Amino acid sequence: MKLAIVTPYPPSKTTLNEYAYHLVKHFDQNEDISEIILMTDELPAGESYQLEDSLQKVKIKVCWKFNGWTNIRRIAKAIKETKPDVVLYNLQFLSFGDAKIPATLGLLSPYWSKITGTPSTVLLHNIIETVDLDKAGITGNKLLTKFFMFAGTITTKLILNANKVALTIPKYVDIIEAKYKAKNVVHMPHGTFEIPEEPAYSHGPQDTMKVMTFGKFGTYKKVEMMIEAVEKIRQRVNKKIEIVIAGTDNPNVPGYLDNVAKKYSHVPDMTFTGYVAEEDVPRIFKESTAVVFPYNSTTGSSGVLHQAGSYGKATVLPLLGDLKELTEEEGYGGAYFKYDDVDDMAAAIEKILVDDEFRVAIEQQNFKAASMLSMSEIAKRYVDLFKTQIGQETKEGAMAIA
Repeated sequence: MKLAIVTPYPPSKTTLNEYAYHLVKHFDQNEDISEIILMTDELPAGESYQLEDSLQKVKIKVCWKFNGWTNIRRIAKAIKETKPDVVLYNLQFLSFGDAKIPATLGLLSPYWSKITGTPSTVLLHNIIETVDLDKAGITGNKLLTKFFMFAGTITTKLILNANKVALTIPKYVDIIEAKYKAKNVVHMPHGTFEIPEEPAYSHGPQDTMKVMTFGKFGTYKKVEMMIEAVEKIRQRVNKKIEIVIAGTDNPNVPGYLDNVAKKYSHVPDMTFTGYVAEEDVPRIFKESTAVVFPYNSTTGSSGVLHQAGSYGKATVLPLLGDLKELTEEEGYGGAYFKYDDVDDMAAAIEKILVDDEFRVAIEQQNFKAASMLSMSEIAKRYVDLFKTQIGQETKEGAMAIA
């Protein structure tokens, strides 16, 4: 099987690049796949894609640009040139841009792939029905919100014209099937990036405890409350507590972390790591005592949660919508807090830091949950899905010829 994947990929900073990195690695190891065409985005001047030596089947095809207006044509041209058996689109609603028209035009590519004869599967990481447009940094205007919800509904209908649409959360499948009467939607778990050896859990006293958060910040992920929560804990707990903010600004909010660093420059033992290269991710997680999710909204299954689990880390999670239910459906746990209450967040972080028995229980629970669905298993499920599409397309083509 010759597989094309339309996705950002490291060192691209576009959202979902890290997910693609791990999924591609496991596709490369799958014996049913003979070649992988990685159709990815243009990098800034001076940067280039460097594939690991272990990736024997992967070829890079740079064929689209973030906020580019001609992405649908460029991707279609790349598909025509490389002739894959099937195309996988690794997407969320702002994958092709944070400008509204280019973002929407890019999302038409899966439909175009299908109607031009190449089976297409969309892995859609979020759905418009569950996104808070204000908190996600898209718009706070009520009139514009209605417009974008309408536009999002139309775009979803077009995406649903792909052969298959995979969603990472069962509830999303229910919502899409009910609203759009869709028959081609499947649940495909997020999967855990890597499953290291079971860690040595953090029994006993620690000289330094690190409270870490990881992601792209400034929209629905904001770090001010976490900083203030740790400051409150420091006043009443006799431990050295470091704050680690790992990651970058969300593209919609450039300069956010610089402004936070200036505002809280008086706070000691606080590190802003900037962009975390793939090889440094394990160290960032392994050194952490607690992984905090300072979110005021959610946009889908969390890759950071699965990473925390794979390294056996305790998590501090907001009570937000159905997040607790969805988290526990996948077997994960954590200390929970009211998403808009700094005192409640401080209490949740403190419980992880001072209650060794509770912390280790959460660490063990999260590692067990992460171990249940490896990315290699997810890749296998996709390959099985692709096989049915290729078979279906062949039958449809034979019928058309007849």
